[in-house]
Amino acid sequence: MEIKTLQVGPIGTNCYLLCDTGAGVCAVIDPGAEASRVAAAVQESGCTPCAILLTHGHYDHTGAVAQLRQMWPQVPVYLSRKDQYDAGTCAAELFPAIPGAVDYGEGDKIAVGNLTVEVLSTPGHSEGGRTLRCGDVLFCGDTLFAGSCGRTDFVGGSMTTLMDSLARLGRLTGNYRVLPGHMEPSDLDTERRTNPYLIQAMRK
Repeated sequence: MEIKTLQVGPIGTNCYLLCDTGAGVCAVIDPGAEASRVAAAVQESGCTPCAILLTHGHYDHTGAVAQLRQMWPQVPVYLSRKDQYDAGTCAAELFPAIPGAVDYGEGDKIAVGNLTVEVLSTPGHSEGGRTLRCGDVLFCGDTLFAGSCGRTDFVGGSMTTLMDSLARLGRLTGNYRVLPGHMEPSDLDTERRTNPYLIQAMRK
């Protein structure tokens, strides 16, 4: 398993390439902007994209999807249906439409070559928030950050729900690398000790 990180877009969203170099395939996680740069990174990796995985539906995590689909029309895009809003329900600027996206949720597993990505439902930042677990890595989207957590003042956000999701992550057995949607990486043991939101959530 190899992971490449690109910070894309004006607010530095972390886009990840999850690669099985032996099998020659990769998944693109949260391509929020700069489609040509993401595609170039995939080409440089020597892997063929097999999936686009979205931790949630906000524009800064999905903004490059439409262009990447033009380049890779056969590659499926995964996004919780709870973050796919009908026209008029929610501002398209916040939740851009992702037609044909495959719904995924708790317990689903997606193969990336010989790697297995397990889906954990972690709503709160948005209704359809997902954390993706692969080996000892958690791709947390905007649920858990190093020293912080995602905001909850957008449509579908709930601090109560987010705290439940944080508690769930904090109670996972063992340590994990934490790869968040923004800012620097961390690990779960560090967050259990130092992250005030995670500490509070685990006390509930």
